[in-house]
Amino acid sequence: MRLVLYNIGKTDSGYLQQGVADYMKRLSHFVDFSIVDLPSVKKKGNVAPEVLKKLEGELILKTAGKANLLVLLDDKGKMLSSQEFAGWVESHMNRGIRELAFVSGGAWGFSDEVYQSAQEKLSLSRMTFTHQMVRLIFCEQLYRAFTILKGMPYHNE
Repeated sequence: MRLVLYNIGKTDSGYLQQGVADYMKRLSHFVDFSIVDLPSVKKKGNVAPEVLKKLEGELILKTAGKANLLVLLDDKGKMLSSQEFAGWVESHMNRGIRELAFVSGGAWGFSDEVYQSAQEKLSLSRMTFTHQMVRLIFCEQLYRAFTILKGMPYHNE
């Protein structure tokens, strides 16, 4: 199974880039995982958030919409513990899904079209994080999930 994290915009903070690179290296021992940064839509003048969401949504669906399973990382999504997330990942691996796409949206969230196209929504927390931090938090949780599944001494419970 291939896992892909699609993001709107880039990570420009060095410490976040370094953390993401560290977890991507760790994840490479378990799974084919990649991150795809989609260009953010430039806000020109008084463009309404709904217009920005629609333009970003078109880009998301054009690139990530081909995945077998499209999962939105969204504050309205289902909240799982790290153990539950590990089980969630394992159950999808066992279903024989070729590509599992996770999507972190832009500052205004997702368009209605993206919500309608997604099969699932997961929340990383009830708190709000910057879109740049979501990359690192997600990568760490994905790594944690695989160490739980492999019985490695990373997760303490």
